[in-house]
Amino acid sequence: MKSDEIKIRIRYGETDQMGVVHHGNYALYLEMGRIEWLRKMGVSYREMEESGLMLPVISMSLNYKKPARYDDLINVKTQLKNRPSAKIEFDYEITNEKGEILTTATIVLAFIDMKTNRPVRAPQYILDAINI
Repeated sequence: MKSDEIKIRIRYGETDQMGVVHHGNYALYLEMGRIEWLRKMGVSYREMEESGLMLPVISMSLNYKKPARYDDLINVKTQLKNRPSAKIEFDYEITNEKGEILTTATIVLAFIDMKTNRPVRAPQYILDAINI
């Protein structure tokens, strides 16, 4: 499945007193990867929400292998796991500059109609944009 990568420099405020990234920041890094993945596929989160569709996270699993530290340049690889239906699932791999795997993750999001607050199938324009 299609993948994309972004680089993020770890900022001081994202770390604890030991200079290690606080675990809560990883969800933000994964979101950044996912939004950029969609943007590169031609899908804008903003436009999607303006059209009445939202993508809340319904499941998130992270596996921490090594710590990321202040001033590290990390690489967030985002990969579509399978063809979207009423949900879309991504696998992630975060590595450091040496290529060491720091964190792996899987996130599942649901396509939700904002008017009814009910799940819907992935819109055709999204399927077309990701070309699956």
